[in-house]
Formats: sequence, C-alpha cells, structure tokens
Amino acid sequence: MRYLGIDYGKKKIGLAVAATTISEVYGTLMVSSDTDALKKIGEVIKKENISEIVVGISEGQMAKDSKYFIEKLKDKFKLPVHMQDETLTSKAAQFLSIQAGIKRKKRKRLEDAYSASLILQNYLDEKA
Repeated sequence: MRYLGIDYGKKKIGLAVAATTISEVYGTLMVSSDTDALKKIGEVIKKENISEIVVGISEGQMAKDSKYFIEKLKDKFKLPVHMQDETLTSKAAQFLSIQAGIKRKKRKRLEDAYSASLILQNYLDEKA
C-alpha cells in the first residue's frame, strides 16, 4: 500500500509519501488552478504507484475548498481519499524545519511538504 499525503492550497500543494508506517516529505507543487493541481498530482500518483490519498482538512473556508478538491480527486483518480485533521500542522512543520537547520528561504518552500508529511503521519499513526 502506498499513500500520498496532501496539504492543499490554491497556489501551493505540499506532498508526502509513505510505503510503510513512516511518512516522507515529497515536495511542493506550485499550481495555477485545480486543473493544474490534478494534472501534477496525477503524475505523482503514477510515478509513485499511489493506492490511497490522505488530504488535510482545516476549518473555515479552506475546509470547504479542500472538501471540494477531495471530490475532484475521487472523481479523477478513482482511489480512496481520506480526510485528516490538519490543525497545528503548519506550526509543527515550521518548528521541525527550523530544528533541522533548514535555511529560511528553503524552509518557506518546503513548509507545505512538511505539513503534508505530518498530516499523512498522523493518519498512519491513527490507523495503526
């Protein structure tokens, strides 16, 4: 079973992957639209042989946007898509990247991917 973790955003999407019970940072996609996002995510799904997707859900308007995007993911890829609470993952990702000694510019670029990794790891831990 291979998982793809997603920290959804309108312009940046953080990605993480897991083949076992450990999530790994994959990268950040810069996107111009949901159509662009789906295309790029599709490439990752194919390349990494993904069988399930986990998307972080926050509160407020972003939750509505994320849920709408989840429906698009389900329709396009016909894979199981799970929702995972992403409360405080951005702050935790920021802290972890600082602790890892990553420089500020690179840290800003990878924050969404670290968040995706935390979202996926939380899902895997809860599932275990």
